[in-house]
Amino acid sequence: MQRLDALRFALAGAIYGAGCVALATIFALVGVPGFKPFTDLLTQFYGFYGYSVSPLGIVIGAFWGFIEGFVHLGIFALLYNLLLGRQHA
Repeated sequence: MQRLDALRFALAGAIYGAGCVALATIFALVGVPGFKPFTDLLTQFYGFYGYSVSPLGIVIGAFWGFIEGFVHLGIFALLYNLLLGRQHA
């Protein structure tokens, strides 16, 4: 099995996370059904850090989505590589 490039995997997760939060915020702003409950949760998590369902909230939410995606998928890739290494030992 191949090892993951942790930095590239983390960057892919960061871009994905930023895109998801930004798109959800945009869809909630224009009134697409089903996105308001999700953005309400985002407001609970990121509201203290400036997030809201607003044009500025798109940017702030994308920033936090980028950070979380980077950290979460970076840790995932590092753990995967660690466990893969132990399998071959």
